[in-house]
Amino acid sequence: MKSSSTQAAELGAAAGVARQRRRRRPSVNSRSGLTPYLYLLPAFVAYAAFLLYPLIRAGQISLYEWDGLSLATFVGFDNYVEVLTDPELRASFVHALVLIFFYAVLPVIIGLALGAVLQRARVRGLAAFRTIVFLPQVIALVVVAIAWRQIYAPDGTLNSVLTSLGLQELARPWLGDYLLALPAVGLIGTWVQTGLVTVLLLAGMSRIPGDLYEAARLDGAGPVREFFAVTLPAVRGEIVVALTLTIIAALKTFDLIYVTTGGGPGNSTSVPSYEVFRRAFELGQVGSAAAIAIVLTVMIFLINLAVNRIGEREDA
Repeated sequence: MKSSSTQAAELGAAAGVARQRRRRRPSVNSRSGLTPYLYLLPAFVAYAAFLLYPLIRAGQISLYEWDGLSLATFVGFDNYVEVLTDPELRASFVHALVLIFFYAVLPVIIGLALGAVLQRARVRGLAAFRTIVFLPQVIALVVVAIAWRQIYAPDGTLNSVLTSLGLQELARPWLGDYLLALPAVGLIGTWVQTGLVTVLLLAGMSRIPGDLYEAARLDGAGPVREFFAVTLPAVRGEIVVALTLTIIAALKTFDLIYVTTGGGPGNSTSVPSYEVFRRAFELGQVGSAAAIAIVLTVMIFLINLAVNRIGEREDA
């Protein structure tokens, strides 16, 4: 039999070998800490390749005067100064802000009213209504623009209806009027975005417990007070999501402008996205177009950041 000292030495040696193996072998915690990032790596590579790199490249091009073919000339921040000082470019950003009212504010107001009425009345065929009201989101915007251009035409549907009702003095070339062209295009955006907003708000309202409405009625609340005390606070998250999506759609709108008015009459319906296209592909001012795109990106980010911060503060 082995002596006690021999056994102690063998046990000590075995313990030392075990410690060395533990040092060499990565721990379970280190492996599990790295694993989530490995799963995210393919998505991040795609995100960097198709979004981050083009954004960085656009920022680089915006510092040059370049027509897309010849050698570029470094001009620093001159293109950004032009965005701030050129009256036409400033007007295009103002037009984009005006479209926010038609694309975001009006659809949210209409969606809240429709959702509250439908939720309170418990209308039959609600699923079919959601499908119908969501259809404008499914149709390609180019098709929508062509259809509404025909409606707004001097001999189009809208003027024909006004004439048949004896209101021919109100008939006019809607998309050719300097004052009415932008609101006319904006109303197309209202029609397109209302379905999305209504479906989002209806989904949020369907999750409100009925007990809250019963408690409000016991306190003597009418339909209007129920809406402001129960419905509106409960769908605040859906409102923030709807505003985020519709504001982005308003600020980056291009197809409706391009097909319906082409930025006219004059520049009364020009928007930043259309100016990016016009300057890059028609005027050969790629550096200026890139600067407009960067400013528009920052503008979209800041406005939506403010909307989400306000929503988070209200929730808190």
